Amino acid sequence: METRKLILYMALAFVLLLIWQAWQQGYGVKDAAGPAVTSPAAEQVTPAPDRPADTPSVPAASSAGAPGATAAPEVLAKDGQRIRVSTDVLQVEISSTGGDLRRVDLPAYPVAADKPGEPVRLFNEQAEKLFIAQSGLLSQSGAPDHHAEYQAAETEYRLAQNSDEIKVPLTWSGPQGMQVIKTYTFKRGSYEIGVSYEIKNTGAEEWRGRLYAQFQRAPESGQSGFIYTYTGAVLSSAENKYEKISFDDMQEKNLARDVQGGWAALIQHYFVGAWIPDAAARNHYYTKALDGPRYLVGVVQPEQTIAPGQSATLAIKLYAGPKLQDRLKEVAPNLDLTVDYGVLTIIAQPLFWLLEYIYHLAGNWGWAIVLLTLLVKLVFYHLSAASYRSMANMRKLQPRIQAIRERHGDDRQAMGQAMMALYKTEKINPLGGCLPVLVQIPVFIALYWVLLESVELRQADFVLWINDLSSKDPYYILPLIMGATMLIQMKLSPPPPDPLQAKVMMILPIVFTFFFAFFPSGLVLYWVVNNALSILQQWYITRKIVGSDK
Repeated sequence: METRKLILYMALAFVLLLIWQAWQQGYGVKDAAGPAVTSPAAEQVTPAPDRPADTPSVPAASSAGAPGATAAPEVLAKDGQRIRVSTDVLQVEISSTGGDLRRVDLPAYPVAADKPGEPVRLFNEQAEKLFIAQSGLLSQSGAPDHHAEYQAAETEYRLAQNSDEIKVPLTWSGPQGMQVIKTYTFKRGSYEIGVSYEIKNTGAEEWRGRLYAQFQRAPESGQSGFIYTYTGAVLSSAENKYEKISFDDMQEKNLARDVQGGWAALIQHYFVGAWIPDAAARNHYYTKALDGPRYLVGVVQPEQTIAPGQSATLAIKLYAGPKLQDRLKEVAPNLDLTVDYGVLTIIAQPLFWLLEYIYHLAGNWGWAIVLLTLLVKLVFYHLSAASYRSMANMRKLQPRIQAIRERHGDDRQAMGQAMMALYKTEKINPLGGCLPVLVQIPVFIALYWVLLESVELRQADFVLWINDLSSKDPYYILPLIMGATMLIQMKLSPPPPDPLQAKVMMILPIVFTFFFAFFPSGLVLYWVVNNALSILQQWYITRKIVGSDK
């Protein structure tokens, strides 16, 4: 097999891999949630009487609910009074019903480069795009869940210029004078939101209850068929730092699991919502499929007891924002893994660090991609040179190989023996360039995921008409250049002796140009630069080897 053909076949296999991943999302085997390690208390749950279906059940060991009680009919999220909160990085709408986070806009991240005034809406209450954050208390002694009605002193909150944080209190009054104050805390420059419940037990008996927090989401459709990124739930624990649980997994079976610390998240391309409970506690995680379809992913914290006349505060953290790796690391352990580089994370992570470092020097993500591609090419220079020398030597032998083919005709055995003798005489290994190519493939794929997953490159400007490296080239100029570079590479390589193979190889640049026309321009830029550098190296080596024989 000629090395040149191996390179092209592997490139084709790479594109087919991308197509297969997109197909898998809609038709293939879904991400397995893995075996659930549950505690005895989590294996059986007892729903409290008349509890709505979108409220979590309490583990039976601590529930006073009647065994066999059925849940109340499922209800959609009710609307209430709106409380609007504005910080320097978040625009939020909270409903007085349950104190739900119904809308979260990210002003620093427009929906498109040509729509700078329209921010990405991460949390959304529209039915087809439903993604909201809910929290509440579970108790047989009386407590507000996410269907309870709160009172708010104000309906507008704005982070002042001279303040680093702002608190939004919501008040609920229960039986026997019991009072709960649910408080949201927002900080300057932060996508981390504090959620706390101050519980005042004014009754004559002790209060026992748990804090729960959950996301409610409808699966969003319309993802590009050419670019696949995971959208769904993720759980993290000491046993499994990053475990995907797809919507199909939730539909098949509800999850109930007790985990030390951990976190629960719903992720999508570039953005994430995550509930982070007390890391020192053993928390109960769950998923549930509702009608709609809608899905719940949440956590119930351990039970707390408050004596009569006493008060206590239960708290949990919420992250709602972009998947910025440096910030995610500070919020919770392993939360940065939501930037999903797949099985090649061990290679992709250092590549991203290097790309980010170059960006801070160059000040432009496009030029950072160019320089990173150059550095990667330099690292593999000698390996690539081995491939190109093998191809150049094969090109030099083409007249003698063609003569052997003509001499032996259809006698393939004799032809093979004659060609092997020729290779042995000339000390050429026709597979000599295979290993260098195989070594480089994982690096190229890892770099592909870095460019695809990193929110830092989203809507990043480059030069001229390329004003968004995360979107396709609007004029398809880069894909056409990439196709042209592939064609030049083929011209520099020895032609295949089989006419049918030659025709197939001529079609490949057209096929690749079509597929890359829909890829983010940052990815296409990488391939264009890589191909251009490969052409220069291959031309130099071919000219040196073939020219020396003249």
